[in-house]
Amino acid sequence: MTKMRTIYIGELKTEAEHLKSGSKIMTEAPEDNNGKGMMFSPTDLFATSLGACMLTIMGISAQAHGFDIDGTRIETEKVMASNPRRVAELILDIYLPRRYSDREMRFIESSVKTCPVANSIHPDIVKTIRYHIPD
Repeated sequence: MTKMRTIYIGELKTEAEHLKSGSKIMTEAPEDNNGKGMMFSPTDLFATSLGACMLTIMGISAQAHGFDIDGTRIETEKVMASNPRRVAELILDIYLPRRYSDREMRFIESSVKTCPVANSIHPDIVKTIRYHIPD
């Protein structure tokens, strides 16, 4: 079981620590909710974790099937809703570094759809996924 500890450090900021590794991240309230927008907000991390999970599972799948996804990047846009304030949509633009075979693309697309974070997100949150493949 993985354990983390999060501490409120004032001025609408938190510091989270991964207890096994000591790795730390900080968050701050977003500009549209009294923050300064100088670091990730908690909902930014939520959105970012989806892209990071997709890339991780894509990498595992690619490695297992004899190809790589080195240089692949995901740009994520978070769309907020109000009443209640929540993430309404996550728009993910997946930039592939090269053309992949149909077989490889099936593994990539399956990874995107089945990563643990994607499977944990409430179905009311719209996930818009767009692939960008070089010519």
